[in-house]
Amino acid sequence: MYLVVAAVALFFLLTSLRGIAGFYTDFLWFDSLGFSGVFSGVLGAKVALAVIFTGLFFVLLLVNLLIADRIAPRFHPLGPDQELIERYRELVGGRVRTVQIAVSAALALIAGGGVSGEWNKWVLFTNSQSFGTDDAQFGTDVGFYVFRLPFLNFVSGWLFGTLAVVLVVTAAAHYLNGGIRTQGQSPRVGAAVKGHLSVLLGLLALIKAADYWLARFELTYSTRGVVQGATYTDVKAQLPALTLLILISLAAFALLIVNIWRRGWVLPVLAVGLWAFVALVVGTIYPAVVQRFSVQPSESSKEAPYISRNIDATRLALDLVPCEEGQTAGPEGGCSVEVVAYEAASEVSAASLSTPTTTASLRDVRLWDQVQLLQDLQRLQTSKPYYEINDVSVDRYTVTDASGATSVEPVEVGVRSLNTSGVPQNSWEARHLAYTHGYGVVAVEGNKKTATGQPTVLAADIPQDSSPTAPELQVDRPQVYIGTEQTGYVVVGTKRQEIDYQDAGGTTQFSEYEGENAVSMGSLWRRAAFSLRFGDINPLISGQMTSDSKILYIRDVSERVQKLAPFLSFDADPYLVVLGGELVWVVDGYTTTDRYPYAQQADTDDLSLDSGLDHSFNYARNSVKAVVDAYDGTATFYVVDDEDPIIAAYQEAFPELFTPGDEVPEGLQEHFRYPEDLFRVQTNMWGRYHIADPDDFYNQSNTWNVAQNPAGSTTSPAGTDAAGNPLPTREARIDPAYQLVVAPGDTESSFVIQRSFVPYSDDDSRKELTAYMTADSDPATYGRLRVYEMPSNNQPAGPAIAAAAIRQDEEVSRQQTLLGQSGSQVQLGALTMVPIDGAILYVQSFYVVAETTQVPELKFVMAYNNGRIGIGGDLQLALEDIFPAGTVPELGQTVSTDGAAVDIDDGTDDPTGGNVDDPTTTTVPDDGTDGGGGTASSVEEYLTQAQLAFDEAAQALRDGDLATYQAKVEEAEEAVARAAELAGVGDTSSTTVAPVTTTTRSSTA
Repeated sequence: MYLVVAAVALFFLLTSLRGIAGFYTDFLWFDSLGFSGVFSGVLGAKVALAVIFTGLFFVLLLVNLLIADRIAPRFHPLGPDQELIERYRELVGGRVRTVQIAVSAALALIAGGGVSGEWNKWVLFTNSQSFGTDDAQFGTDVGFYVFRLPFLNFVSGWLFGTLAVVLVVTAAAHYLNGGIRTQGQSPRVGAAVKGHLSVLLGLLALIKAADYWLARFELTYSTRGVVQGATYTDVKAQLPALTLLILISLAAFALLIVNIWRRGWVLPVLAVGLWAFVALVVGTIYPAVVQRFSVQPSESSKEAPYISRNIDATRLALDLVPCEEGQTAGPEGGCSVEVVAYEAASEVSAASLSTPTTTASLRDVRLWDQVQLLQDLQRLQTSKPYYEINDVSVDRYTVTDASGATSVEPVEVGVRSLNTSGVPQNSWEARHLAYTHGYGVVAVEGNKKTATGQPTVLAADIPQDSSPTAPELQVDRPQVYIGTEQTGYVVVGTKRQEIDYQDAGGTTQFSEYEGENAVSMGSLWRRAAFSLRFGDINPLISGQMTSDSKILYIRDVSERVQKLAPFLSFDADPYLVVLGGELVWVVDGYTTTDRYPYAQQADTDDLSLDSGLDHSFNYARNSVKAVVDAYDGTATFYVVDDEDPIIAAYQEAFPELFTPGDEVPEGLQEHFRYPEDLFRVQTNMWGRYHIADPDDFYNQSNTWNVAQNPAGSTTSPAGTDAAGNPLPTREARIDPAYQLVVAPGDTESSFVIQRSFVPYSDDDSRKELTAYMTADSDPATYGRLRVYEMPSNNQPAGPAIAAAAIRQDEEVSRQQTLLGQSGSQVQLGALTMVPIDGAILYVQSFYVVAETTQVPELKFVMAYNNGRIGIGGDLQLALEDIFPAGTVPELGQTVSTDGAAVDIDDGTDDPTGGNVDDPTTTTVPDDGTDGGGGTASSVEEYLTQAQLAFDEAAQALRDGDLATYQAKVEEAEEAVARAAELAGVGDTSSTTVAPVTTTTRSSTA
């Protein structure tokens, strides 16, 4: 028995110690980043609430128990209850006061302890701001609804529940004191006891009256009508009912107070009965009758003014206010969405291809889809299992071409993060002391490919070298301690050197962490605390520790910013920026609330589960750009929308956490992107809320859907209809895409995120392009939303139609059949829409992946315009497959050489059992020949020979000389195979592609 008790006690002790260690090390972590005020501020709010509400409950209950003792009868007439009361008194004895205090304290801890979870409402309540906008029903500033109403509702509900518990416990105390008798001839409730209980009941009635008063404002979130907000029934029936219930509650309070001086309980029973009757009939039945028999038969006309309120509020809350004529989108213009009529031409004309704006847009079309590019880089740029590239982000950087000219181009950037599970030695020392960080950035030109179908790399080498073609991508400190999908902890400043990389000769290079933002763990006390936190005794007992040792934890960038600012929501996609030789992560932070009156709940159906916006809200702003140093984890929260009242409230509460937006470092703002998650929500909502007329909105006569995903995947049914029948299964929606493009009417390229719309249809049968929306990311116009509406009588093919036509094209189908066999598979990239001089062009990449290498090779680019389909080795050749010779501008998207070396595994081993690749060296045969009688001596020369052979094969095919065509194809295959052999990427013979014809084709799909 004693052993069991001791084991239980030890368990609770260790559990408590680990919780204390976690609390202590959390403080150390906040303090190391300079944000101890945030930690103490949140903790202070939690403690203050718990203390205040616990103390309030304790005082209320104890005072009432003392009153019950004071008014208890001195003489207790004999009766059936007396035996129970006597037993209670014998049990308690002279410890009545102690029992009262203990009961009050125990219940107070239960009632008050959980209140700490309301700390965020308290912070907003105590730092409330004005929105400068009044709601349409009560004329009250929106700030009251967002900042004050949630906490007032909580307090009202808590007080009602508290007084109900106090009433029950007090009544029990009166019974035990003899003031209440259940049997007998004398009065069952003494006069003083009746007065005491009447006061408590009266207070409950008062609190209920306050609750009804607050419920009036809650009607602005009603879901009774066709839209959210107070609609006809809420305003004409429910609101008067609540007013009446307030009066009934006040009358009940008066009757209960008067009852103190009257005999019996007639008045309290009358008050409660009247309240219950009115609540049922007037508060529930009457509104239901009005809704069914008055509203539903003429719903469109009855609900019209309330639909208008909902439209206006939703547009304001989600920053979707259309501009009037003469307005410019932006805070100064008072609107956010510019609606442009796009006079869509049926076909791209040959003449329009040669204009400077068209050439710029076509040259910047991204050929590399992020899915295939990530697969490519994982194979070619992470030669070691302890490196991984978790994501690539689309950005823009200045690139210098061969002639020395510079231009801003789409660049896709990734970083080699540490993959702890791939560390060659599964020892604590290797995983936590030696392998502590990832290494280097990988950047490719998104709009270019090599002659062999690989990306042109701007930055990739180990060690990290400067890029002569992209100086902005030069990295001075390539070590990556903070990244994505980083778990666990690492310790730096130990006796064990940190492995940085191995050079080409197999020599291991070491580095030493020099950052400031790590937690010192030199003392025995701190080492013990961290051992408890991580459930790992090694930090405590390891002989590798020194007085200078520091620990890095919470190394995942998303987890880091969320812990620092738990009241913000964050985008699912942190992206890397190379800034002044440093690597920094940018994470978009949002303020959200579901308390904006009359605004519709946001459609978040297609957000990823990792998105911070994947919750219920009807107001959102991208008010914060969180910037985290990839080396030492320094975090800066820049406020980029100082018009947002919610972020202003948090700035008052946590001033040390936020930095004004005008202090963003030079050059960083040029890499800010309009956030994808917010854009998804806004496009989801704009499909319906672009309609301003209430009648059209009700009839959904011009409602749009986000365009279907060209891949053709489906989602589960969106719910059930009014009759309970499942709604049709919907196709997945197209993803937003970042791209550099010259927008219609502009003369220079802009970096935008874009998404398309199609007409609404229950069964997704409508797939014509009805509009598309873009959001600017350039500093001068950041956040400007533009919607380009197609004419209703001339709607081009939507993305799904274009993708289907491309897949059904004879030549595309032939190439898919030809290449999707013999150990290879074909993958089609995302569809890109390019507006060209009033017309729409779609572009899609065609990849081939050999099973032996698992490296995607960009074989073809396909183009679609108004039923015409072209396919070629790059976009220029695809366009030449559609348009007359000489009309397609020189795009320069294919380069004659790789443009960067491929990582080659030289087989050398590192000291802990791994091996490292030499990323710069290729092996040339000793005899200087290509092994087949040729004279090629490098990968580049083999690829040049292959390109020439392919060109000659294409010409032979056009001339009808099939024998020469086949011979040249075989010659090209041999050259590609030799190049692959030298590059160490395996057999590519199964991925070799025959050139396609240049005959213009059309599709009727």
